[in-house]
Amino acid sequence: MNISTPQNTNELSAYLKKVWEYPILSAEEEQKLLQHYHNTHCQIAAEKLITSHLRLVVKIAMEAKGYGLPVADLIAEGNIGLLKALHKFDPSKEVRLSTYAMWWIKAAVNDFILKNWSMVPLGTVSAQKKLFFSIRRIKRELDIMENGELDHAQAQAISEKADASIQDVHQINNRLQGRDHSLNAPLAEDTTSQHQDILEDECPTQEEWLADKQQTQLKKKAVGAALKRLEGRDREIVKARYLAEEPLSLKELGQRFGISSERVRQLEVRALETIGGFLKKHMTYRQLCHEPT
Repeated sequence: MNISTPQNTNELSAYLKKVWEYPILSAEEEQKLLQHYHNTHCQIAAEKLITSHLRLVVKIAMEAKGYGLPVADLIAEGNIGLLKALHKFDPSKEVRLSTYAMWWIKAAVNDFILKNWSMVPLGTVSAQKKLFFSIRRIKRELDIMENGELDHAQAQAISEKADASIQDVHQINNRLQGRDHSLNAPLAEDTTSQHQDILEDECPTQEEWLADKQQTQLKKKAVGAALKRLEGRDREIVKARYLAEEPLSLKELGQRFGISSERVRQLEVRALETIGGFLKKHMTYRQLCHEPT
């Protein structure tokens, strides 16, 4: 079944007026239509059931318009949720279609918001999704300003009330402060400058690159010198675990040496302690620069 939904803001007013013209069904009328549709998939029955619930979709879409997405798009997604609800609804249950459909409509609208809010996905953790749609209400209840960074006390209060981690609270709050922009988007309407033009170059300078390269060489000399102080099997374990392109697991090394995985772990810990102690006790900057590996 196709539902005519607004495609732009010019059609939205006419659509809203039309939605409120459809009659609301009584419980008896709704039950008869549901039974008829369930048995015959009659499109006329489906149309009457859908149109009588379009104002519910509009109500849920309007509640979500604060996220900055077009209301017409939210309504369109909500209508899809309503269609799914009708298709899956069991008329034998003693519940009104609106009660069941409400959850499908909200799920469709919320999924659309999460997918289109940012070019960087929020994530799939249910706790983060729940916090995304409740943090504004919680901030109002706690009398916390909507705009701005949260201090530790505010984040802690929201965390306790929402049963979420402080890290998630900060992440979701920062995400809601403003939507992401394309790097190619103009800074203003009257300029050709783009967001990417004001990004800081995070690449290291030539001096920093040389310093990092020297530090890497020193570390290689240090590890090479320390490895020589290890016994054969201990040395092989460290090299296989930390220096190989494809590090081996404890189990694989245990099979190679004919010992248990736990014994390999113990030897690894001992070897690392030996290396750490040697570097701390014996290796000076001058030795790192001049001692051959």
